[in-house]
Amino acid sequence: MASTTNATNAFGFPTSNASSDAVATNGTGVATSDNKDMFTKLLVAQIRNQDPLAPSDPSQFVNQLSQLSQTEALENLAKTTSASASVLQSIQVLAMGAQVGNDVSVETSRVRLGGDKISGNIQLSGSSTATSLVLTDVGGKETRIALPSHGAGALPFTIDPDALGLAPGNYSIRAEASDGSKPAVEVTARLESVRMAASGGVVLQVAGIGEVDPFAVTGFNGKAQALAAN
Repeated sequence: MASTTNATNAFGFPTSNASSDAVATNGTGVATSDNKDMFTKLLVAQIRNQDPLAPSDPSQFVNQLSQLSQTEALENLAKTTSASASVLQSIQVLAMGAQVGNDVSVETSRVRLGGDKISGNIQLSGSSTATSLVLTDVGGKETRIALPSHGAGALPFTIDPDALGLAPGNYSIRAEASDGSKPAVEVTARLESVRMAASGGVVLQVAGIGEVDPFAVTGFNGKAQALAAN
């Protein structure tokens, strides 16, 4: 913490140490244009009224100006970064908005079942001789869907609620591979809307899943197409 006692010269003006303290205080984020003007006036007054018999080292003035410039540069950088983030977010909303009505692949751990079939992929990191897709309802009841052996990569699946006797509602979803791992589950569904959240983030509304973060989207698949009837 800076000392509250500031040295002064013979004319009562603050010496270079006091001015340096002012710059350091500004560096904590309090700096404004008013502080800049005050600093400049104090510096000019200090130069004009320094003791002729014991003049201050010119390098001290240069250091003070350098510190002020660094503080201004950091403030400008923070403002530029904030503005750039806002522009990028606007671009993201526009880009996502253009995909409304199209199918997207979303990595998820939940689905909302109705009467329609749901398709997707399980991303296997290695070969699996027995992969299961597990659906768990709100009451904790599990329904397992056995899938064929498959090598590393995307293993497609389809969920038919009617054939499985699954009531409409919310379910958690996960995959289990033969090696004991739990690979990511991606569900393909229609992107219904894109909006800005109150916190400033972007929120996507995906059919059969609900609200998701843009980072959960793993692919854009074009116009939605109905699943072929079995």
